[in-house]
Amino acid sequence: MPEMIILVDENDNQIGTGEKMAVHRAGDLHRCFSIFVFSSSGQVLLQKRAARKYHSGGLWTNTCCSHPRDGEELSQAIHRRLVEEMGFDCDLKEVFSFIYRAELDHGLIEHEFDHVFVGIYDGPIRPNPEEADGYEWRSVPVVAQDMRKNPHQYTVWSIIAFEKLLEKAPHLRKGTSQ
Repeated sequence: MPEMIILVDENDNQIGTGEKMAVHRAGDLHRCFSIFVFSSSGQVLLQKRAARKYHSGGLWTNTCCSHPRDGEELSQAIHRRLVEEMGFDCDLKEVFSFIYRAELDHGLIEHEFDHVFVGIYDGPIRPNPEEADGYEWRSVPVVAQDMRKNPHQYTVWSIIAFEKLLEKAPHLRKGTSQ
């Protein structure tokens, strides 16, 4: 059964639903979320997207990203997907949201109203191989520098969201979670 995602206007009001692949082919604005999880020592957990993903396969990205389903609260979707993708859950707090549009591989377009969440976690990671080919804990300054030097190795949204996150929470630039 096709996955239906939430179409929104520029104020994140739901205006309908659409089949996920059709929405990404047409470039329709839709709701999504991006999660950045930090260790208590301030490192950020990055995910390497599975190479077989429908777009951006094999690229490094934030800890977890996805779409809430039609009728699903964002507060439920973030925890569901964090468990489904990375095999753990933690407290999450929304920090900001933004809209972006980017042309991707395979003729797809991301046009998303992205809600960005952060959390702190120090336990075991069990990534789902259907979602992730790997993960790494990295220092924030190293990630920021590598995103500038090698943007082709990262998903478009993770670069935008990470930069905005560092603007909103400058203490993270120093590699501390507080």
